[in-house]
Amino acid sequence: MASLGEDLLGIVNKLQDLVFNTIGNDSLDLPQIVVVGSQSSGKSSVLENIVGRDFLPRGSGIVTRRPLILQLINIPTDDDSPEAHTAAAVATQPEWAEFHHIPNRRFTEFQDVKREIENETARIAGNNKGINRQPINLKIYSPHVLSLTLVDLPGLTKVPIGDQPTDIEKQTRNLISEYIAKPNSIILAVSPANVDIVNSEALKLARHVDPLGRRTIGVLTKIDLMDHGTNALDILSGRVYPLKLGFIGVVNRSQQDIQGNKSLAEALKSEADFFKHHPAYRNMANRCGTQFLAKSLNTTLMAHIRERLPDIKARLNTLMGQTQQELASYGDMHFSGKEHRGSLVLQLMTRFASSFISSIDGTSTEISTKELCGGARIYYIFNSVFGNSLETIDPTTNLSALDIRTAIRNSTGPRPSLFVPELAFDLLVKPQIKLLEIPSQRCVELVYEELIKICHTCGSTELTRFPRLQAKLIEVVSDLLRERLGPASNYVESLIAIQRAYINTNHPNFLGAAAAMSNVVTNKQEKERKRLLQEERERRQRKIQKELGANGADTPEDDEENGEKIENLAHRKQLHKGGRSMSPAIRENGAGGIAATMNGARSSSPPRFNGQAVGGARDSFLNYFFGKEGGLPGGPGAGQGSSSAHNPNLGRHVSQSTEPSFSQSIRRQEERAIHRTPAQQLREDDYELGRAQRDYDYNSPFGNNNEPALTDREAMETELIRALISSYFNIVRESIADQVPKAVMHLLVNHSKDAVQNRLVSELYREDLFEELLYEDDAVKKEREKCEKLLKTYREAAKIVGEVGI
Repeated sequence: MASLGEDLLGIVNKLQDLVFNTIGNDSLDLPQIVVVGSQSSGKSSVLENIVGRDFLPRGSGIVTRRPLILQLINIPTDDDSPEAHTAAAVATQPEWAEFHHIPNRRFTEFQDVKREIENETARIAGNNKGINRQPINLKIYSPHVLSLTLVDLPGLTKVPIGDQPTDIEKQTRNLISEYIAKPNSIILAVSPANVDIVNSEALKLARHVDPLGRRTIGVLTKIDLMDHGTNALDILSGRVYPLKLGFIGVVNRSQQDIQGNKSLAEALKSEADFFKHHPAYRNMANRCGTQFLAKSLNTTLMAHIRERLPDIKARLNTLMGQTQQELASYGDMHFSGKEHRGSLVLQLMTRFASSFISSIDGTSTEISTKELCGGARIYYIFNSVFGNSLETIDPTTNLSALDIRTAIRNSTGPRPSLFVPELAFDLLVKPQIKLLEIPSQRCVELVYEELIKICHTCGSTELTRFPRLQAKLIEVVSDLLRERLGPASNYVESLIAIQRAYINTNHPNFLGAAAAMSNVVTNKQEKERKRLLQEERERRQRKIQKELGANGADTPEDDEENGEKIENLAHRKQLHKGGRSMSPAIRENGAGGIAATMNGARSSSPPRFNGQAVGGARDSFLNYFFGKEGGLPGGPGAGQGSSSAHNPNLGRHVSQSTEPSFSQSIRRQEERAIHRTPAQQLREDDYELGRAQRDYDYNSPFGNNNEPALTDREAMETELIRALISSYFNIVRESIADQVPKAVMHLLVNHSKDAVQNRLVSELYREDLFEELLYEDDAVKKEREKCEKLLKTYREAAKIVGEVGI
């Protein structure tokens, strides 16, 4: 018996005991023979014939409801004489069984073994005929068995009976597939010969995991129960369903033999006689029967072990490396003593601080590829969140025309103004700059929150051993960040206050009053021209439609002539109306041109105007406010010098005068006033005064709905102020977008990085805190101990495998 590979099987049995007793049967795939078959196909009888003992439970329905790992261990006899192997001698030789769940107890009566299997099955799987994955480990020591490792699984069933679960078939198939799918398992597919082989459930499952049939052995039972005139010779010869390991036919005890207490020895003898005397099987009788099956299984298992042993060694080395790495993640065990507590605390604090800094700098070894984290999120806050929030602020969206007019009137007091007062611009632009404070402060808060998140994700597996230390580290860093939040917020608030403290209209990117007025007037004239063209076209179309039947359509020459007339008419009307004909709708109609001017002024210095543009600016701005061509006595030069003295911005943009437009309309109105009689003038003055008294409510504040509509001059002033506010606001916005991220990085992020290590040491590196900080979590402690046990098991298994010189 020993010559059949006792050493290899001994090695596998030791490995199986070691693995089963310590870490469970599923952790290491060991070579074994898995018995698969339908319910009542004769699986249990085959196993009993191999063992030579009646020890498996029998009954109706599913009897095997838990996997049974059966280890057959051959024990040598002291007497090797032929007389020692007789039936009488075998009966007197010692045989016993041992269960893993009842250590140090030998079962010499195999009826007790049967009862213990039934009791243990009921204890775990219950009495409801359901199955359970937890295996029963049974060892049988006998001098007349070949060393084998077999796994008996529940039989396949189709229809649940009694109180069986409705998905009993699915449960059974899943359990069987779990065992036979392992590459180191040999499949013993048991099929009854009195059922067509193509309907064999065992072969169907085996082919699913072993399509080439390299590790499947077919067993045909109930050959003696086949119909007369039929035999299984073609199947046993491999002509019907070829398998590399072939088919072996056996004859088991019938139910009548079992009830008649026919012994297994007699059953084996009857089986041998059946194959010797049957005319179809007599020529292959030496390759049929239980004895040949046991030898074949032993030989196949030995060869399989020898083939798979190098893979088992490699698998053990891999498992040892993985387990050792997992154990190392729980910390160095050399620092577990009391004398090393200070070193351990300092080491963990240093790693935590380094992880915090590397997460911010983007140099961490555990950088996520699924989402932004650490410093990348801070950049996202600066660039996308904060930048977009500033860009969405409209500097004049909360300023109505009445608000601007009220500010202009309040800034002039009781005196009439020749120019748009600069104080009104200051009063209006400062509250708008204040709008930048809320997104700036929100930027500081978002960066602070992101640093808190980074702090909570800096823990390692080793640090999770000590939950109190981890909580203290997070608490200290959070306190540090909270301390720095105040100075950062205050500084950002100061940046906004600094911008509001001094309005620098000499900034090179500031649009200036003259350029702003030129844009406003140009946009107004363009809008008016387009409106007149559209009205004339509509009027002409209505006229054409009326005269279509009588006079016919105009010729293309007429269309061209009419277009020129429309253009000239629009130009004359525009010159006549000048600046005093602007309606309050300029606020809406001119918005596009002003916005375009703002966008252009933000990225470049103010444009230098050519002669025509400068003349237009002077005509639109100086003459509008002075009401005459020269502005002041002394000619154009005097007017220009006076305007430059009142407003420094005008000196940069205004040069020699060109053809006036506003002054002409004003002079025409003055000429008409000269020809009026005193009585007419008095009546008109009385009418205007009475209308003003009727329309004006002295008790209502400026800016309510009873305020009279904007005059042409007020509309022009309103649009001018709005354009200047937008220009200056864009300058401040660019400055804040640049300065706030720098302030946050300096006062909050970089300062926290520089101070985190010193703060942790000063707060936590105290001997009276070591015991409390190094309190180990019970769950983590159990995991670490389990990992240590697993590593020890793998090392012992590697040592056992190393004993075999393969």
